[in-house]
Amino acid sequence: MGFQQGLSGLGASAKSLDVIGNNVANTSTVGFKGSRAEFSDIYASTFGSSSNIAGIGAKNQTIAQQFGQGNTTSTNSPLDIAITGNGFFRMQDPTGTISYARNGQFQLDKNGYIVNNTQFLTGWPVDQGTGQVLAGSTPQPIQLQFSNIGARPTGGSGVTGAGLNLGLNLNANDKVIPATTLFSSTDPTTYNYSTSATVFDSLGGTHTQTFYFRRDVPPAVPTVPPTSTWTIRYALDGKDVNANGTLGAQVPAVAPLSTGLTFDANGRPIGLPVGGSTFNVSAATLNNGSNGLNFQMFFDKSTQFGSPYSVSSLTQDGYTDGILTGISVNKDGMVQGRYSNGQTRNVAQVVLSSFTNVQGLQPLGDNRWAESSSSGQPLTNAPGSGSTGALQSAAVEDSNVDLTSELVNLITAQRNYQANSQTIKAQDTILQTIVNLR
Repeated sequence: MGFQQGLSGLGASAKSLDVIGNNVANTSTVGFKGSRAEFSDIYASTFGSSSNIAGIGAKNQTIAQQFGQGNTTSTNSPLDIAITGNGFFRMQDPTGTISYARNGQFQLDKNGYIVNNTQFLTGWPVDQGTGQVLAGSTPQPIQLQFSNIGARPTGGSGVTGAGLNLGLNLNANDKVIPATTLFSSTDPTTYNYSTSATVFDSLGGTHTQTFYFRRDVPPAVPTVPPTSTWTIRYALDGKDVNANGTLGAQVPAVAPLSTGLTFDANGRPIGLPVGGSTFNVSAATLNNGSNGLNFQMFFDKSTQFGSPYSVSSLTQDGYTDGILTGISVNKDGMVQGRYSNGQTRNVAQVVLSSFTNVQGLQPLGDNRWAESSSSGQPLTNAPGSGSTGALQSAAVEDSNVDLTSELVNLITAQRNYQANSQTIKAQDTILQTIVNLR
């Protein structure tokens, strides 16, 4: 029987050396989870045998995966993602097969998909119309759009206050322009101030809208309470804007587009039209294939104080087409694309899957695991919800192998191997002695 125990011990020690060697080999593998060889003893029992029999050796019971957290290392890539806590990235290959990984070294492929080797990172898509995450839907491979994201005309956002919002202070001490002085956008003496804004048509075409502020002559009979008025005239791309949506002077002459601003004795605007003042240049006038320009202007942030003229705010909700210039992933897994037109779009939300028994996952290699009957079904949630951890962008999770401990285990396994070889050697000596009896 002695040979049996020794041989089983050699096999167990060799298996332990294999596991330790694999751990050591993967100390620099991102997202790697170490394993541990676990053993059990073997007894040969027969019916009615006593309990004081000797065992016949050891056997490898299982190789248990150790899913402890690895250290987090910062990187320079925004698509490197580390999981802090429980959970696995849900990956999908080109055939639709699902696997799970902790390796967060991702890149963009030529089609804009976030990939790790040939595996697509999946997540919940975002409805680009509403901006809402379609949580609970089937996760899909995450894809970013490199270009042609579309343009939006000024006033096209559809939200309250859509259009152009201008906040400025008009100096209450400024001179009055006599009514006999005809306005001319080319003559600075016919107006007090001017400022410009970039606006966009439906094709994303950029246009320069210019505002000319002219202080009006006060009424012959002062109002009670006192007020003062200004008139705003407009130009687009260097041409005066007319009330009928055309540009430049016409014959017969048409009324120019203008807006009146009235301030009370406290320097606050009064009598502004509900819903803003309309700026309109017809599609036929632009003649570039767009719908022209038609949006509201809001001057409720304007003031008239006895301080120098200044522009405090100038915003509008349009933009031109853009190309992808940057990517970011926040701790909740929201993937955002930044574009050259200044827009930031939520593309998708990375999902994480957790399992009741992570040690039951089937290793596939390439830092991936597959669901099995022992692991249970995946529980898929947003990062930071349920039993899943948070994400850290521009970082990766290192291997959780402790090299010092593994080297100590290596020495121990080597000694065990040597000790078992000695039992075989001793058994051989005893057998030789019996054979040599005369």
